[in-house]
Amino acid sequence: MVLMKKLFYIHVLLIITLIASGQSDPMAISILDKFSSTASKAPSVSMKFILITDDQVEKRKDTISGSVILSGDNYKLDLQDNIIWYNGETSWSYLPAEKEVTITRPDKKSDSFDTRPSSVFTMYKKGYKCRLVEERKDSYIVDLYPDEIQNELIRVRLTIRKPSLDLISFEYKRRDGITVTFLVKEYNLRQSAERGMFTFYPEKYKGVEIIDMR
Repeated sequence: MVLMKKLFYIHVLLIITLIASGQSDPMAISILDKFSSTASKAPSVSMKFILITDDQVEKRKDTISGSVILSGDNYKLDLQDNIIWYNGETSWSYLPAEKEVTITRPDKKSDSFDTRPSSVFTMYKKGYKCRLVEERKDSYIVDLYPDEIQNELIRVRLTIRKPSLDLISFEYKRRDGITVTFLVKEYNLRQSAERGMFTFYPEKYKGVEIIDMR
């Protein structure tokens, strides 16, 4: 028990030292490298999740369920009131209730999950300092802090399962008082993406209004 306490205090001291020097935690980088590599080698990454948006300013919390399948930067994101397809160049955002689809070309450098979900596996590589906050018996908790003070994010927190390196949850804490948390209920690296899965086909949605913003 004494040895464990000493190791814990040593790790905390190391983190404090790294923060002061503006460096990333090597242990955190090692974990994230393995996490990213495991996902990138899979034919696709599919997740079912609960999305919680907590607005501290408005004192409001919203919860919805959703799913996503990713292959590289391509993805299909399915939420309760919105479906988004992205084929690497073009994004289609479909609102079933309004029978309306908006076509755009999103920023490929975005770190936002709703415009580039794959960033959760790669964003740590550039523009962020990484810290291993806690190592539990069954998981790692890693925080990412943006280098740029102007970034809308204060912190990104990843909880990664041991030893499989599956994603348990990830959280975006923003400067506007909003925290967005994804609780991953199912995580699958074995599903193969079907041909055309990441493209919107208007002929399958009769009567849809198309708004082209490209």
